[in-house]
Amino acid sequence: MNDTFTERRYDIARLAIPEWLLKVERLGKVYGPYDDEIIASTGSERDTAKSSINGSVVAAWDVSFEVAPGEALGIVGESGSGKTTVLRCLAGDFTPSTGSATIRLGSDDVNIFDVEPAQRRRLRVDTVSVVYQDPSEGLKMNVTAGGNIAEPLTAAGWRNFSKIRARASDLLARTEVPLNRMDDLVRAFSGGMRQRVQIAKALANSPSVVLFDEPTTGLDASVAAGVLDLIRSLLEEHRIAAVVVSHDFSVIEMLTSRCLVMHHGRIVESALTDQLLEDPHHPYTQRLVAAARA
Repeated sequence: MNDTFTERRYDIARLAIPEWLLKVERLGKVYGPYDDEIIASTGSERDTAKSSINGSVVAAWDVSFEVAPGEALGIVGESGSGKTTVLRCLAGDFTPSTGSATIRLGSDDVNIFDVEPAQRRRLRVDTVSVVYQDPSEGLKMNVTAGGNIAEPLTAAGWRNFSKIRARASDLLARTEVPLNRMDDLVRAFSGGMRQRVQIAKALANSPSVVLFDEPTTGLDASVAAGVLDLIRSLLEEHRIAAVVVSHDFSVIEMLTSRCLVMHHGRIVESALTDQLLEDPHHPYTQRLVAAARA
């Protein structure tokens, strides 16, 4: 790795990370042709993700981390840092250029980048869920709240209407969506309510891993606080391994125990979230934290 990377020595007694559930190794995503020279021409030290050699964009490179059951890992950085690229690769929305992402399924370890498309779709139904920044990406806007939750349930093999409706009712109640709106189209909902329905849908089949992409962007402060409280309680209750991508340190601070900082496609710092906020080491992280406190 060409860029300076700061990784702290964790206080194991405080952190006590159990065995990983999601393991990402050397994930990379490049738009355009690349070789070692092109990769070396980009990154934090070069202050660009675009190669001066051929114009290829190294959106993410050499990204590695592990997430345990019940743990939320944050990835923070400004727009263009590569954090959303990483999440979209894990979600299957983008095809990575290199690397692996392994999910532990019982006694089996499955690299989700290598599986056939049909198995990948199956993993999205019952193992890996995504909560997008824009709820319209995760919801069908012309379908009811209950119908949106029924979709992944039927894809997983549920056929009994009353059981599907009961499951949808339970999830909407847990995410604080009024049950008298269960049969309303989600296009009629507010932004905060749409996000709650999207979270309920993401939890429909009790996934092992949930990926959150800027989950409160565009929401009013009071609505955002409620959504964050909801996410935190659900993560703790269901022992989900979560990856939370955000440019907002207040989101990362509230939801995560560990945090990675990305800049021009590279991880430049890794630490416990509270440690990183109190004593950032990398100059880029220092600027981010200073701006957040301003």
